[in-house]
Amino acid sequence: MHVVGAVARPGIVTLPGGSRVSDAVERSGSARDDADLARLNLARVLVDGERLYVPKVGETDIPAALDGSSGSGGGGAGAGSDGAGGGAGSAVDAVVDLNTADQTLLETLPGIGPSLAGRILAWRDEHGRFAAVEDLLDVSGIGDVRFAELRDRVRV
Repeated sequence: MHVVGAVARPGIVTLPGGSRVSDAVERSGSARDDADLARLNLARVLVDGERLYVPKVGETDIPAALDGSSGSGGGGAGAGSDGAGGGAGSAVDAVVDLNTADQTLLETLPGIGPSLAGRILAWRDEHGRFAAVEDLLDVSGIGDVRFAELRDRVRV
């Protein structure tokens, strides 16, 4: 897993299966004083190969370095949040993995603010992984119009 952002030692960390976001942050030398850990789901189980982005307090934009040009990202706040497959572009153009994206990354999607991003994460916590992109329709606040805007911007 690749941990970046507000941690003491950003970089690649190796963790056993079943590890959580909190384990990755700890393995990266712990969060820095300016880390906004409240925006991460520290209990989320990590997915092999994801990127975890630990945001700073007050940070609203994902840095260009997390534009999705490397790997699947995700999770947690950060996560690695790039969530995108290969290719360059901005975080705004990246395809987001619904099963690994964190609050910050979800908020880069069109029409997704903090409240709706929280409901997506709550749905995932309650139901487990999204089996299909269409599962977004089960999230309160996502109807046909919003789903049509999101369909090509997300994956599972």
